[in-house]
Amino acid sequence: MARRRHILKTITWRIVGTLDTILLSWLITGNFQVGLGIGGAELITKMTLYYIHERLWYRSRFGLGEKG
Repeated sequence: MARRRHILKTITWRIVGTLDTILLSWLITGNFQVGLGIGGAELITKMTLYYIHERLWYRSRFGLGEKG
């Protein structure tokens, strides 16, 4: 169940983060296509990095997986 929770949390957070990146990139560059390109690139990299971070955190002495 923990892995499923981590995956779902990763996906929903990335949706929020990617929409933010697209909007900011569009506002900064004035080009919506550039915003989409930057948002698409960061979607994959940040989702992967977040999942790895979440799993490592979970296994650490600070995570939910720690007993005692």
